[in-house]
Amino acid sequence: MNTLVTGAAGFIGSALALRLLERGDRVLGLDNLNDYYDVGLKEARLARLRAFPGFEFEKTDIADRGRMARLFAGRRFDAVTHLAAQAGVRYSIENPGAYVDANLVGFANVIEGARRSSIGHFVFASSSSVYGANAKLPFAEDDNIDHPVSLYAATKKANELMAHSYAHLYRLPCTGLRFFTVYGPWGRPDMALFKFARGILAGEPIPVYNRGEMLRDFTYVDDVVEGVVRVIDRPAQPDPAWSALAPKPSSSNAPYRIYNIGNSQPVKLMRYIEVLEQCLGRKATLELLPLQAGDVLETIADAGKLQAAIEFKPATPIEQGIGRFVEWYRSYYKV
Repeated sequence: MNTLVTGAAGFIGSALALRLLERGDRVLGLDNLNDYYDVGLKEARLARLRAFPGFEFEKTDIADRGRMARLFAGRRFDAVTHLAAQAGVRYSIENPGAYVDANLVGFANVIEGARRSSIGHFVFASSSSVYGANAKLPFAEDDNIDHPVSLYAATKKANELMAHSYAHLYRLPCTGLRFFTVYGPWGRPDMALFKFARGILAGEPIPVYNRGEMLRDFTYVDDVVEGVVRVIDRPAQPDPAWSALAPKPSSSNAPYRIYNIGNSQPVKLMRYIEVLEQCLGRKATLELLPLQAGDVLETIADAGKLQAAIEFKPATPIEQGIGRFVEWYRSYYKV
């Protein structure tokens, strides 16, 4: 299979590309290698992929419409997995333009290229952030998501709507995946686990927002990749049970699906820190802070639709996942 993976130097994108290469796929990876976080880490992820003869890489900004049009005009793909995006809830408050460029303009350029190339399946990353102000738990794909609490979340909801329009107009099979707090080796330095590990090892206070009174559906990266690969291999189909009189947001009479990818085993933030302390063999000094703008208190995934569709559900416990992260972190940073 020939697959385009955007965001191939990113955390999930690089892990997905590696898995596809290991099973024998050919992968073209795109990434703009921006400096939102350490470019050296992104290059190190790419180095793992470059060891495979089936891997090609192009440094490309998906917001460049002409460049993206030329790329799709010159190549053919069986599937496109679109993971490139400007990530981060809090950064979207500081730099909203980056989210408009990458998550809206860039998304439009990639899905238009996929449409013009008549690819077999367009799979894209959404986020648990779309649930926003929802208080009903666990979060289910057919819940209302009309109240995002960050611009990042709003761009991800927009992606889902854009994909549905393409599925409806052009019969382009589209599947959106709402990721729930992904963590693990080769992760992003702007995420909590990285910050906590760095602070604990340096003997510095770690910032704990809402004084630790938060619940998260932490999902190990290998579980996410397994789910994405299985989804890629099962292009979305029209839902014969879908009704325009009672429309469900997670499916359609077009070839369109939305799935949660989450562990469905929520963990208190303080327990997450406790397990990290155990794996590092050091105690943390906590800086207890109020809730940050754009954050939500609790996330729990209802992953029943995903399990029914692909016969898989994330299940790695944090004790195992954090242990693997710490092993990688110590080796990579030599600490």
